[in-house]
Amino acid sequence: MRDELSGLSALLAVAEQRSFTAAAARLGITPSAVSQTVAALEQRLGVRLLQRTTRSVGLTEAGARFVARLRPALGEVRSALDALSEQRDQPAGTLRLTVPRAACPLVIEPLLSGFLAAYPEIVLDLTLSDGLNDIVAEGFDAGIRLGETLDRDMVALRVSADERSAVVGAPDYFRVHGKPQHPRELHAHSCINYRLVTRGTVYRWEFSDGGQELEISVEGRLIVNDSALLLTAARQGLGLAYVLESNAAADLAAGQLVRVLDQFCPPFPGFFLYYSSRTHLAPKLRALIDFLKARRLRPRRGREPARAAARK
Repeated sequence: MRDELSGLSALLAVAEQRSFTAAAARLGITPSAVSQTVAALEQRLGVRLLQRTTRSVGLTEAGARFVARLRPALGEVRSALDALSEQRDQPAGTLRLTVPRAACPLVIEPLLSGFLAAYPEIVLDLTLSDGLNDIVAEGFDAGIRLGETLDRDMVALRVSADERSAVVGAPDYFRVHGKPQHPRELHAHSCINYRLVTRGTVYRWEFSDGGQELEISVEGRLIVNDSALLLTAARQGLGLAYVLESNAAADLAAGQLVRVLDQFCPPFPGFFLYYSSRTHLAPKLRALIDFLKARRLRPRRGREPARAAARK
């Protein structure tokens, strides 16, 4: 039974990660161990489940059908194990979270040492992703997103103050090209575009002008899908970037970046921890929720919460 469960868990990890290396990192074992475990499962079942090449790994038709039924079944097994752990004095187990990179310095980094010290039997498994992950389908216990991108069937807990967008550029860029006075003037500037991970489309910059919502398609010679690289490119003078105010705060304070169009960027709800609406929460997730509630930030003074168009 132990071999079967190990093989099934390894197969599901490979199917979700599309990589033996990434699956091994999630499971905490070596890639060769993952490969051997899945191969042993295939041999016992007498069915080829994975299609392997030198560059990629994917499911066979039989493997895809099998994993579709396996995922919810293993979810039930994990729930049963979580229920057993309620009898323990300390929450325990692996807590899997999906977190956008922009939320890491604001939400995750400040709590890491304190949370792990408070709960020594919890393993925190963080996946950094700017996509809109389906936490149920992908086996996460919870995730973090901007409030305006949350699904309605999720339970949400605010974990950061309200956010604002910021259009920023390097001082040298503005010395050469000048500063836009209105969002529509961005068409005359070189802008660094951001490609949405989930949809694959290029994000349209959002503004508010006297209560009227504006979406601007900007142009430039660089498109990225990473928020950190977006700031790096802006610091190098490669164009204007549209970022979260909190992520650009250090660069703005140091004078490496300059902000423009501030009056057209109203506040909107910040980051929330979200999880599926189950009656009985696993103790490990309840521990994180209680920890965050005790350290929850209040909205910034002098700003009323406002809702922008949902970012997807």
